[in-house]
Amino acid sequence: MSYENFIGEVKTVSRIQAIQGQLGWDQQVMMPPNGANARADTLAWLSGRAHETLTSKKMGDLISELEKNISKLDEDQKTNVIEMRRTFDKSTKLPAEFIEKVTKTRSKGMGVWAEARKNNDFNSFSPLLGELVSLAREKISYLDKGNTPYDTLLDDYEVGLTVEYLDPLFAELKEGLIEILNKIMNAKKQQISKLDMTFPVKNQEAFCLKISEQMGFDFNSGRMDTSSHPFSIGISVGDTRITTRYDENEPFSCLYAVMHETGHGLYEQGLPNEFALTPRGTAISLGVHESQSRLWENQIGRTEEFWKYSLPLFQNEFPDFPKDIDAAQMNLIANQVEPSFIRVEADEVTYNLHIILRYEIEKQLFNGTLDVNDLPKVWNEMFKEWFGLDVEDDSTGVLQDIHWSMGAFGYFPTYTLGNLYAAQLFESMKNEFENVNKMIEEGNWSPLLNWLREHIHEKGRLYNPSDLIENATGKKPSSAPFLKYLNEKYGRIYGF
Repeated sequence: MSYENFIGEVKTVSRIQAIQGQLGWDQQVMMPPNGANARADTLAWLSGRAHETLTSKKMGDLISELEKNISKLDEDQKTNVIEMRRTFDKSTKLPAEFIEKVTKTRSKGMGVWAEARKNNDFNSFSPLLGELVSLAREKISYLDKGNTPYDTLLDDYEVGLTVEYLDPLFAELKEGLIEILNKIMNAKKQQISKLDMTFPVKNQEAFCLKISEQMGFDFNSGRMDTSSHPFSIGISVGDTRITTRYDENEPFSCLYAVMHETGHGLYEQGLPNEFALTPRGTAISLGVHESQSRLWENQIGRTEEFWKYSLPLFQNEFPDFPKDIDAAQMNLIANQVEPSFIRVEADEVTYNLHIILRYEIEKQLFNGTLDVNDLPKVWNEMFKEWFGLDVEDDSTGVLQDIHWSMGAFGYFPTYTLGNLYAAQLFESMKNEFENVNKMIEEGNWSPLLNWLREHIHEKGRLYNPSDLIENATGKKPSSAPFLKYLNEKYGRIYGF
């Protein structure tokens, strides 16, 4: 009975977290602004209750009892015990009042950030950001994990991730990206059409919904809404939410946000229902999660084959769209490479430079002496050095991302890990199927989803991220497949 009792406690924590997730979704999508303080209080209270259950003597005793006879458990049961031990040990070092304070501050932070971003006013956000940084430093003092303070924060999002691992990986990647970028900048300029018309929101929404459905997203078990920053969340079995945002002058922003978030949503919908509300039934890491979104957005969505299938659907929603813009031109538009300000709208070549820049800044915040008030200055100087662009305002600079308002320090590197994993997974898919490009062109995408279901989604937390990718591809994760993919793809497009 001890395992059943253990799972009962685990599911209690998960149910509270599901409520938190739904309230968090509502906060970003539907809640009126004046509800922010009350919502922050409710979320803080819920986090306290979840923390109490997670760190209770009962939970600790149940884990210890099961560990004594762990050889008698099957692999799925072992996974739940091992994962809960890791979570329990980390959580018991964090006082309940600290968890509640973090939750309340994060909840307030998102509202303050949204206003600051809208008003281009970093100074109105910096005091609360300073609180979040202080809380992150306090968390580091409780956990004290890793060779550097920042390692503790990285471990929250990708277990075992360290600066020692990332520094050489990112250095190699940055060198390869700059080499490819220079080739593109020196290549013969392409004649790229301008999307010089208005794309009404309702038509963008209709088109994006069709693409999301074609990818395999089940709208009987999910929905799509609008938020200031696109995101996805798996609240519970049968309830996965994605969001996007719209620009009537630029429909690609919405499309690729939807493909990205649908990729996340497919992962959530593909997790094994029989292990719902337990670690075995949840995603293993943010890096793996990001691999699912980037694979669909880039390896599938930013291709001429994708547009050969999708352009008729697009033209149906926008009948005034120029008929002389064919799939090849749409592919050129989707794959323009040019240094730009906004991370979420960056091309595949420069995107990871955005991530590495944030990584370097966060290292300075937690391993160095960078002060919160100096963030805009440091950001703008680094951006000018790396991208050759002068940041004109904080809304397109240091304020553009929601992550710091959520206290999500250490999150950004998982985006780059996701890109590396995605390229490696797609390389294996191309080896598995006779002609992936033809499958994409014909809209025959379900075998691709099924491959991901089998090799990634259904595994839940059965393996750690590195082993999961190695099992799926036969190789340890590396940057080589990603750099090879970029060289081949953009070599074709830009002729180098």
